[in-house]
Amino acid sequence: MRVKMECATAGRFFGPSSSRLSNPRRRRRIVLNRNNGLSAHNLCSSSKFKIQAQTHLSSEVGIAKQGSLTDFGIQEFVWPSPTDEIPFWKKGFPSWDANLEVPSEVKKDSKLMHIIHVTAEMAPIAKVGGLGDVVTGLARACLSRGHRVDIMLPFYGCIQREQIDDLTLITTYNSYHDGKWIPTHAYSGTVSGIPVIFIEPSHQFFKGQHVYGGSYNELEAYLFFSRACLEWMQVTGTQPDIIHVHEWQTGALPLLYWDMYHYLSLQKPRIVLTIHNMEHYGECRQEQLNMCGLDGSLYATFDKAVDDRTVGHNPERLSLLKGGIVYSNAVVYVGIVNGIDTAMWNPSTDVFLPSKFHAQNFEGKKLCKYYVQRGLGLASGNHVPDTALKVPLVVCITRLVAQKGLHLIIHAIKQVEELGGQMVILGKAPDSRVESEFEGLVNLHNQGQSIRILLMYSEELSHLLYAAADFILVPSMYEPCGLAQMIGMRYGAVPVVRKTGGLADTVFDMDDEPNHEMANGFVFEGIDEGSLNRALGRAFACYRNKPDEWNGIVKKVMAVDNSWNNTAGRYIEIYESVRA
Repeated sequence: MRVKMECATAGRFFGPSSSRLSNPRRRRRIVLNRNNGLSAHNLCSSSKFKIQAQTHLSSEVGIAKQGSLTDFGIQEFVWPSPTDEIPFWKKGFPSWDANLEVPSEVKKDSKLMHIIHVTAEMAPIAKVGGLGDVVTGLARACLSRGHRVDIMLPFYGCIQREQIDDLTLITTYNSYHDGKWIPTHAYSGTVSGIPVIFIEPSHQFFKGQHVYGGSYNELEAYLFFSRACLEWMQVTGTQPDIIHVHEWQTGALPLLYWDMYHYLSLQKPRIVLTIHNMEHYGECRQEQLNMCGLDGSLYATFDKAVDDRTVGHNPERLSLLKGGIVYSNAVVYVGIVNGIDTAMWNPSTDVFLPSKFHAQNFEGKKLCKYYVQRGLGLASGNHVPDTALKVPLVVCITRLVAQKGLHLIIHAIKQVEELGGQMVILGKAPDSRVESEFEGLVNLHNQGQSIRILLMYSEELSHLLYAAADFILVPSMYEPCGLAQMIGMRYGAVPVVRKTGGLADTVFDMDDEPNHEMANGFVFEGIDEGSLNRALGRAFACYRNKPDEWNGIVKKVMAVDNSWNNTAGRYIEIYESVRA
């Protein structure tokens, strides 16, 4: 499969036949979408996430008084320690959800639709990365505009049922796989205020302790899931206006829809595909595609699903992602800057924070910073709180892969330390060699009081780190959109980013005079260490030497509206353009 989307317009993906364009699936459009390139923190929700911090100063928003942390009455506060038996981010929070009521000020659309998202991930119960965040945020935004929205998700064995409201078995049916009809359960429930339909086969698929990495064949499992979703729609008579599929995992669904279920009973739906990460194509053998009831040999052509990278190989392979591109009515990849779910990511209501804050009063952020410093051993009880707070704190929350600028992340550790700051890295490396390199850095740095490298992913800890951070570092080599910089700003963390993709669309340099009104961070263009050094140097100088300007920047970035309210309308336009 050719990575560049330009080849999709050259005929190879779509086929030049004008007669085929009369098919409704051929009335299509390619939409360039700056979607998230993050992903693959292999996380599934568990009961340990229903937790509350050791103590909260108040449930009120923010801290009323200005001034130093010593004004907060911290003598009575129970501070965490790295020697605690239970890490501070695993204490008992009351629930996942903050304020998830649909905002009343959102204007309802006049032409309402039924939209079903078919996805491998959903935040927060089956979140691996940005895909889960985008699905949940977009679904909530469309609900708030008056549309009917459902999410269809595999019922992974790691999902904790107590995290689902009103979980009910609604359908038992059979779905085809590899010559057999597999008994399958469909459950309905509500997660974060969003209706979800969970698909649970009776055999081994989706059993395990994680979203990905089970003992079953993942590609075959998602082929089953793609057909099982359509089969459920058929047996229940469900005819949504839009079926929105995401990533290679559901790339077979458009093929199954147009070449099978559209000829059976599903006439109304149209298919939209969003590509979140072009790294993964869903490479598939013809005999594997046969397992879902399609003839794999029919798709081994340039205008259908052959993986261009394997042409001339023995055997040639198919790409589920390419097949999804060819068979969808609209494809969304770059051009739409995604939003963040401001119900889940809200420092004024966030259940994971020891103190709440907001753009009009962000004093509570100081307490969050000191709380994290104490909990990670970056400050001890012997420190005067205000002294610890003066140290700039850089946070990097990312998947540790080459795309994210690994060499710059590693260099930043040294540079931040030399500048007299502190840095916390939170993330996992899917490559064992990268994991080993970072384990070496853990052994080298984690005993001091400047650097903490946490080779894991924790939803709770990520909230705490965003709230504690003075800077959020995103030095990606490429980034279709990126959410970290937008979430960071929401929590008052000023972004330091490399100018690429969605980072260039959302972060504007403080020293760029022509765009001073938009300035909200520190930007560098090169991929070299010197470029990063200069950006960090400017950022630290502003933090230390210009306190009034710094407070103005924090207030400004917290007020930036990166919500889905702005972005969802673009998706609605796409849905409208292809609906029957």
